[in-house]
Amino acid sequence: MEDKEEQQMQEEASETSQEDSNHDEKTIKSDSSEETEQSQLTKVHQELDEMTDRYLRLQAELANIRRRNERERQDLSRYSSQSLAQELIPVLDNLERALTIEVDTEAGKNLKKGIEMVYNNSLQAFEKEGIEIIDPLGEPFDPNYHEAYTQVPANEGQESNEVSQVFEKGYKLHDRVLRAAKVSVTL
Repeated sequence: MEDKEEQQMQEEASETSQEDSNHDEKTIKSDSSEETEQSQLTKVHQELDEMTDRYLRLQAELANIRRRNERERQDLSRYSSQSLAQELIPVLDNLERALTIEVDTEAGKNLKKGIEMVYNNSLQAFEKEGIEIIDPLGEPFDPNYHEAYTQVPANEGQESNEVSQVFEKGYKLHDRVLRAAKVSVTL
């Protein structure tokens, strides 16, 4: 009888051990599947973060492109008269030279008056387009707006690095220099 009891106890212990083993396997399997699910979830979150980052970068790039295009359109309209102005600047120079000629006859005076009217109308048209004359006589030399041809000694009352003579006037369209003024500068 003791043998039967002992055998029965051994069988029960074996069954308990087997149940524990099965339970441990299930726990390991469930832990393993949880880890797999967790790693997949982490991977999905990483992909989502990457896609969100790409999306935000593309949005920013698109906004930059829009701003750049808007700025280019504004510049195009603002500086649309630049090439025409650069072609007309030598014409104004020639008209100025023609106005410096002394005339004696009535016909010459009438011709000079006509040239003066054309010159003034041209200046008014330049002004309407935002083109300004750079005539820096007596101003400090600025290499952004002036081109120095020569240097001359300063006269009494003049400071060093001052524009003493203008050979050709300069022109600028808004903030863009079309032609720098050609000048001589004091030492």
